[in-house]
Amino acid sequence: MLPDDEVEAQVHGWRLLAVLHARIEARLERVLQAEHDLSVSEYGVLELLSRQVAHHLRMNQLATAMALSQSATTRLVTRLEDRGLLARYLCADDRRGIYSEVTPAGFELLERARPTHNTTLRHELTDAASRTPELAHLISAIAIPDPDRSLQPQP
Repeated sequence: MLPDDEVEAQVHGWRLLAVLHARIEARLERVLQAEHDLSVSEYGVLELLSRQVAHHLRMNQLATAMALSQSATTRLVTRLEDRGLLARYLCADDRRGIYSEVTPAGFELLERARPTHNTTLRHELTDAASRTPELAHLISAIAIPDPDRSLQPQP
C-alpha cells in the first residue's frame, strides 16, 4: 500500500491529466466544429479509419478503438454516412460483420481538417506544458513535432 502522500500525488496527477484532456478536447471540438463542421469524435473516426490498411474496420473494432459503446458508434457512423463521409457494407467472408470505410469525400475533409487539428493540439499541449510543469514530461512524450521548428536554428 502506498503512503498517503504518494496516493495524494497520484490523485493530483490524475486530476491534472483529466483536466488537461477535457480542456484540449473542448478546444479541439470548438475549432473543428467551427472550421470543418466536424466533432472530435467524427474527426477521430475518419483519422482512425484512414490509417487502416484497407481504410475500414468492423463496427465492433471501431467501437473498441474509439472507446465508445456499440450504440454510440452506430450513431456516429450513421451521422458520417448521412454526410457521405463514410460507407458501410457487409463483410464478404462473414455476413454478420459490417465494415465502415472512409469515402473519397471523407478523405478530402480529413485532409483539410488534419492541419487544423494538429496545429490546435500542438498549441494546446505547448501551452499546457508551460502552465502545468507537473505534466511537462507527459506532454513532451505525446507532443506533435512542429514542422516549422526544423527550419529554426537550434540553440
